[in-house]
Amino acid sequence: QVQVVESGGGLVQAGGSLRLSCVASGTIFSINGMSWFRQAPGKQRELVAGISSGGSTNYADSVKGRFTISRANAKNTVYLQMNSLKPEDTAVYFCNAMIVRTAYWGQGTQVTVSS
Repeated sequence: QVQVVESGGGLVQAGGSLRLSCVASGTIFSINGMSWFRQAPGKQRELVAGISSGGSTNYADSVKGRFTISRANAKNTVYLQMNSLKPEDTAVYFCNAMIVRTAYWGQGTQVTVSS
């Protein structure tokens, strides 16, 4: 059984920074891709950033240059450093871990950016 837990969300003023963390635990031999998604009220869940087991990254256009995804494979952990935050970044942020062919999701962490 695998659990995925996010942390690090909160309230921040526009222009500020937050760092999200996500840990996968349980019976895990290896994790393929790890990603961050977000969902704002009334909107569909969207991909924010992803990172492969080899370290290749991809980002949504809206966060390029402001957000950085990284991972610590030995800790089954992925991070999302968010800088220059904007009110439109307000959303629940979800972590996704691909293990074999199964996607595991966390419960989400709220990020609120005030103007």
